[in-house]
Amino acid sequence: MAAETYNPWTIVNLVFAHLAEQGLHPALGADGHPGEPAAALLRAFGIVPTVEGDARVQAGIHDELAALRARMLGETP
Repeated sequence: MAAETYNPWTIVNLVFAHLAEQGLHPALGADGHPGEPAAALLRAFGIVPTVEGDARVQAGIHDELAALRARMLGETP
């Protein structure tokens, strides 16, 4: 049986909606990028976050590819 997958932000949103219904005011990433606090929340529920959905990883890949294009093809980033 294949493992079920979910968009991690759907789960984070569900948790935050529940907390807001209880009169709480949750904040995630108030001090920066919310990716790591969101990943910690998912891990607390036993959900293993993957890097495919992490915008920071994707941004790093785009930056690396731009640097490679600049080096190899003389393009300006």
